Amino acid sequence: MSVLVFNSGSSSLKFQLFDLQGRRLVRGKVSALGVQARCAWNVADVDYNARHAIQNHQQAAKWIMSCLQDLNLMQFVSAVGHRVVHGGEKFSAPVRLTDAVIAGIESLSPLAPLHNPSAVQVIHASQTFFGHTLPQIAVFDTAFFHDLPDTARYYALPDQWMRDYEIKRYGFHGIAHRALCEGFYRITNGSERFGPKSSRIITVQLGQGCSMAAIQEGRPVETSMGFTPLEGLIMGTRSGDIDAGVLLHLMTRINSDALSDGLYQQAGLLGLSGVSADMAELLALEAQGHHGATRAIAAFCHRIRKYIGAYLAVLGGADAVVFGGGISENVPALCARICMNMQWCGMELKNTVNTEIDDNGLCLSTPDSKIAVYIVPVDEELLIANDVTSLIN
Repeated sequence: MSVLVFNSGSSSLKFQLFDLQGRRLVRGKVSALGVQARCAWNVADVDYNARHAIQNHQQAAKWIMSCLQDLNLMQFVSAVGHRVVHGGEKFSAPVRLTDAVIAGIESLSPLAPLHNPSAVQVIHASQTFFGHTLPQIAVFDTAFFHDLPDTARYYALPDQWMRDYEIKRYGFHGIAHRALCEGFYRITNGSERFGPKSSRIITVQLGQGCSMAAIQEGRPVETSMGFTPLEGLIMGTRSGDIDAGVLLHLMTRINSDALSDGLYQQAGLLGLSGVSADMAELLALEAQGHHGATRAIAAFCHRIRKYIGAYLAVLGGADAVVFGGGISENVPALCARICMNMQWCGMELKNTVNTEIDDNGLCLSTPDSKIAVYIVPVDEELLIANDVTSLIN
């Protein structure tokens, strides 16, 4: 028996197949959706790659399930887990998918337009393939932050607005931040310095979407994303923090569709650099002296440092800063750059940065550093599979 997990991103669909003991059988990803979508997967430690015309997440899910069927693996699937970004106020824990639950997820699409619609596409494709009898479970990114303190939860807006329109800071990337926190505890288990769930941890998730969280005794007390996944850090194509007055000004110049597209698809690293949202490309251009790339990377690092400083104040100091996500895992030197010149808070980095990251992560800080700095691999799919197994049991 096995659990199939779909992780719908804004521009990709990751998947993994686990047995009921949590052992990985297959993992893969469909990315660069279009006429030449990239399809990569690993079975029994053997890598495979292909190109296919896959235009959207629904087609990606169909291709994945067809591929697994060709490998004679689909008949053993006992449940399917789906990452869903926005659960709103109603969904604060994993839940079995029904027509009513799917309708609730769809109703939240305006708050997560890059994610919830694609997750619903994958859900429909999976239901078409398996039928409605196989348990299918939604695991929500917002659930980890459901109990944020009121001081971090609410905006200083008219009370009537918040009650009528359910406006509050929901927080996102919760599965990733939970994985970073649990991964740090696992790596440092048995250390006299870090007791189980007693540490003050700042988690930093850096990918196409970026966010941070301040975690105390295993529970988040602050996070950078809010009502939507648009708030906070500079991201690939999302703006992050911006003066609301800028939006009021733009509303007099452009329509709402153009405003939404600009904030979600044309801003962030892409907007600042003028050339790319891809950090690897920007770093290569920076090395060549490209002004836009240099400006975008500097602003990206500055915003993260600003949040680290804020979260040190919120937590009253920190025991560790833990990085994760595609950018962190692929460019450890950038994480070290973000933490440079922070000796004032007790953060001491090693002189050289190793680029090898294994299941035990990578420590960037010296043994004498008062604040440990780690890069921890994020396996959201495993966490989702564990939640699915717990729920169906």
